[in-house]
Amino acid sequence: MGAERAAAFSDAAKRDWRSAGLAPRDAALCDYAEKLTRTPADCGRADVERLRAAGLDDRAIHDAVQVIAYFNYINRVADALGTDPEDFYPAAPAAKERRP
Repeated sequence: MGAERAAAFSDAAKRDWRSAGLAPRDAALCDYAEKLTRTPADCGRADVERLRAAGLDDRAIHDAVQVIAYFNYINRVADALGTDPEDFYPAAPAAKERRP
């Protein structure tokens, strides 16, 4: 994949992963990441089974959970402390509204 095509794909996935043409395994991971982020109490064994059915083994599922959970944790810490995002990463509109 060329650099321009990779950048276009990355941008499409950032905007809306559902319409970015992801492989089924990657779409399953994104779906799970969104669920774990938005409604963690709703996650359970059925989600793990869906990830297995999409081709992930237990090690990959464990690694995904660790990365997703850490990302959510560190973002909550940064938000709680009012930390500004890195210069290369623009703040989301909601975050901009909260900050003085």
